[in-house]
Amino acid sequence: MTASPDHLSAPASLLRVRGLRVHIGAGEGAVRAVDGVDLDIQPGETFALLGESGCGKSMTGLSLTRLLPLGARVLGGEVVLDGTDLLALPEERMRRERGGRVGMIFQEPMTSLNPVMTIGEQIAEAVRLHDPPHRRRPQSRVVELLRAVGIPDPERRSREYPHQLSGGMKQRVMIAIALAGRPKLLIADEPTTALDVTIQAQVLRLLKDLQRATGMAVLLITHDLGVVAQVADRVAVMYAGEIVETADRRAFFAGPRHPYGRLLFASCLTLPSVTGR
Repeated sequence: MTASPDHLSAPASLLRVRGLRVHIGAGEGAVRAVDGVDLDIQPGETFALLGESGCGKSMTGLSLTRLLPLGARVLGGEVVLDGTDLLALPEERMRRERGGRVGMIFQEPMTSLNPVMTIGEQIAEAVRLHDPPHRRRPQSRVVELLRAVGIPDPERRSREYPHQLSGGMKQRVMIAIALAGRPKLLIADEPTTALDVTIQAQVLRLLKDLQRATGMAVLLITHDLGVVAQVADRVAVMYAGEIVETADRRAFFAGPRHPYGRLLFASCLTLPSVTGR
């Protein structure tokens, strides 16, 4: 059978998720945190997972990297990254994927950074684990990463501790750690929530610049329509553990199809303007 032209031209997904189900607890009282999620992320795109707190979007991100909290478990589905089913890997192999081909930025950098280690030591730890050419002498790569995320005087800053940095600087350090393994996919879970509006814009611009420079895809987990309007290529709306709508960003802001998407719009005093491509 000859493949159709449309089939031949369809881009291969970098990340393909099918039927992902995650429950918290057991028995009749179990919570269906993620209930049959399907999604595809293409190389180099920013894919926003949008929804209110508690809808399951962060649990989806954690399940992709198998970092679920105690009591949560994956009941079914597949998570295929560039041809590799992450859910089928032994834990030792999965550790190489986390921080390697899959980087992750968490919501609150202060709780993710070790307060008794310098930021240079923390980035070097990630470099040793996931960047073999720099394993023996990571310092040059540490400085390179700090410079790449826009931290001035990176040699001096690498010797400082997290409490000596502002919130925006700490988030930049988290991005540097996530980039240490040269990821193909970066999962950013509410990366700007704890930041003021000015710093938020700087961090979002930084992520887009890094994405253009490296070609990585970004899964952006957010409740903020303004963030989606600024940086997303496509958006999936999540409600009660399910994805209820997926659309191109401009089509979504022109008019969401699902009632929940329309409710999100109605909750905004002023709808954000769609910027960029």
